[in-house]
Amino acid sequence: MVFIAGDNRFMRRTAAVLACLLPSLAACGGATSGNGGGDDDGINVVAAFYPYAYVAQRVAGDAATVHNLTPPGVEPHDLELTPQQVAELADADLVIYEAGFQPAIDLAIEQNPPGEALDVTDVVPLRDTGAPVETGAVETGADHAEAGHPDGAHTDTELSADPHLWLDPTLLIPITQQVADTLSDLDPTNANHFAANARRLSADLTRLDEQFQAGLADCDRTEVVTSHAAFGYLTSRYGLTMVPIAGLSPDADPSPQHLAELHSLINAHDITTVFSETLGTKAYADTLASDLGVQAAVLDPIEGLADEESDEDYLSLMRSNLAALREANGCR
Repeated sequence: MVFIAGDNRFMRRTAAVLACLLPSLAACGGATSGNGGGDDDGINVVAAFYPYAYVAQRVAGDAATVHNLTPPGVEPHDLELTPQQVAELADADLVIYEAGFQPAIDLAIEQNPPGEALDVTDVVPLRDTGAPVETGAVETGADHAEAGHPDGAHTDTELSADPHLWLDPTLLIPITQQVADTLSDLDPTNANHFAANARRLSADLTRLDEQFQAGLADCDRTEVVTSHAAFGYLTSRYGLTMVPIAGLSPDADPSPQHLAELHSLINAHDITTVFSETLGTKAYADTLASDLGVQAAVLDPIEGLADEESDEDYLSLMRSNLAALREANGCR
């Protein structure tokens, strides 16, 4: 094998593949990406999962290649990396990710750093949105912070702050600007192109926020029962109250006591709908809705697209969420 000394991209790719052959990097097995590897023509951007791939694609336009590392139909929490995907990360000019959300990606970036790595939590720090860490607690917001832990609660230990920041569209605006600034540093000749695209996306996000503000301003009820606590940023932004079946981790099981409390709460507040999710399990939500004779519907956390043929995007999925919330909560 012959290579030119100083070819950093080649060396990063080779080191990444070799690292994945070591037993210590267990995350290298599992699902494969539906996207190709690195592109030597122009800037190569890798986004960890859909919301940030959407931002990168809108800002980059045709001036960069953007790959979404999490394929459609795959729950991003569950993503494991193949050697090819780790090499793709190491080979990228820019990786956009959210630290703590996908541990396999955090580890790959730490062991084989790409050209640039943009952690969105450095731009928008995660916060406690009132999403319960203990899945046995019905309380949200301040009530949850002051509440005790019900007997039989199953504790979430993986996540301590709500990672679903993209469900507040206003929080994607500073991330959009940072993506534009970083791409401009990598490719100064296209700086005006990136800046113009970022302005257009920011305007779209502002309009989306205004639509949510108007659409949820006058409703019969504010409680939103969801399959897991993914919607804290959305509900806190628009004056709603999230009532999750499970906590921040979608894999956590609710306790029997919590399910009994949910039955009482749904009846007491005349809640009409229990929401499941597009990619996550629907079992608890659908069973709860069936037991109580209320509607079962979908509220999408937009962690990924459902399939490769989807003609939806972040904006259209958020507007579908708005329509579902308006119907469930009797908004005028």
